[in-house]
Amino acid sequence: MHRGIEVGIFLRGGLADDDFVAQALGNLAAFRLSSERHEPLDWQVLRVESSRSHHFRLVLRHPERLVDLGFKTTLRSILDDLSNETVDQLNERLRRAEQEGLRVVPLRRVPEEVDFWQDDFWNWLGGPSGFGPPGSVP
Repeated sequence: MHRGIEVGIFLRGGLADDDFVAQALGNLAAFRLSSERHEPLDWQVLRVESSRSHHFRLVLRHPERLVDLGFKTTLRSILDDLSNETVDQLNERLRRAEQEGLRVVPLRRVPEEVDFWQDDFWNWLGGPSGFGPPGSVP
């Protein structure tokens, strides 16, 4: 399986149904990119949950080959364009895209994975400044 790309979907706070908005944005962006490039794409829309909060990510890949550098740039542009839509407009766009062949990928909930190598514990043990907390003298 070829590795794809991953982009964050950043929503403003206070949305009544941020799960729907993220799912709609991710599906519409991936479908539009696939349509514009005339290529099949696989994607997932993720709700990444930590103990205190959550954020959204869109993971996208080409099923037959590696994605080129233009994918991420074009995808960000599409997401920027969609970000001006209201919830009602997203709902209407999603409905039209389904009529054009979009099969909506449901939102998937995943736990946040901690990167232990970037944790302060490792920095304290012997990170770039040696043993002890950053800035301390060994």
